[in-house]
Amino acid sequence: MAGPVELTREQARRIAVRAQLLDGTSSDPAEHGVIDVVRHLGFVQLDPTAAVAPSADLVLWGRLGAGYDPSELVDLIDRQELVVHHMLARPAEDLTLFRAEMARWPGPEPWKPWQERLYGWVEANDACRREILEALRGDGPLPASAFLDSCEVPWPSSGWNDQRNVRMLLTQMVDRGEIARAGGSGRDTLWDLAERIYPDDPVPEADQAKRIRDERRLTALGIARARAAQAPVEPIHVGEAGVEAVVDGVKGTWRVDPRSLEDADFAPRSVLLSPLDRLVADRKRLTELFEYDYILEMYKPAAKRRWGYWAMPVLHGDRLVGKVDATADRDAGVLRVAAVHEDEPLDAAVRAAVDAELEALAAWLGLGLSRGDGAL
Repeated sequence: MAGPVELTREQARRIAVRAQLLDGTSSDPAEHGVIDVVRHLGFVQLDPTAAVAPSADLVLWGRLGAGYDPSELVDLIDRQELVVHHMLARPAEDLTLFRAEMARWPGPEPWKPWQERLYGWVEANDACRREILEALRGDGPLPASAFLDSCEVPWPSSGWNDQRNVRMLLTQMVDRGEIARAGGSGRDTLWDLAERIYPDDPVPEADQAKRIRDERRLTALGIARARAAQAPVEPIHVGEAGVEAVVDGVKGTWRVDPRSLEDADFAPRSVLLSPLDRLVADRKRLTELFEYDYILEMYKPAAKRRWGYWAMPVLHGDRLVGKVDATADRDAGVLRVAAVHEDEPLDAAVRAAVDAELEALAAWLGLGLSRGDGAL
């Protein structure tokens, strides 16, 4: 039996970058549309933070360039070609891969204590759940504010979710596959019966669906661990998908997409990434393969930030070489670049490439470019 595929760190990084459509060979805007990119990536995360631009738009701009129009993403969601599930815009056809799991909410037995408590809370408020379903059946789509809080048992909260019984119940109803987001945003999110939103496609068995999700996740990541710590939005592990690999200088084994081993072409380019980009989402992989130190500092007090509120990682070729601290000041009509933090001193060619990306980002945003003392 053949042993694991042996990779250098550089090879592993290039597999990861190529899989995320961030090298020059895989990122030709003429060959990809928004729906194609999202299908390949698996999803784009809809986060309301817009210090520079919404994360989903930065992700798509990084793959499609100046030709990307954010209204295309909105239109795809409005037409339900992309379906929003827990703030991730996924191709509608992929929702079948989650519905078997929804059907056995809150998870396969035996349940853990937290699952038993969750099940008990929803059961105790079954009358309110049924009222929501009846309202949607007759008048949906509707916002959360249209539903009366008739919960008999309040959501157990330490304070953060006080007086949010309906919203917490809606979340569980999404997980149960009963309702789905039908449009709107933030407090104005609209909800409807899931049967009106999700395609009526055959639902695979739960184990088969998980294998397919693992395989698609590996396609998007290129290289990942078989098992990893629980991630808050989307898993970062891929189970037994792909083939086993070892990376020189890195402990443990990996799983790699075998198709990525067939394509050795790599065209380096520079890209400014969203802090929520999937290339940097797995912080442990980021350290092990890219030897890159990064944390999103928006939740830190300003005085304790090293790189900035929404510091964008800077990709150059297969290396992450710095962070850009920038803010879109729309009132003043400029993209303010407070600093470009260099992980290592950048040579003239890399500086010029990063500067060109800043110019391109400002132009795409329709803003001028204002550089602070710490900028290039």
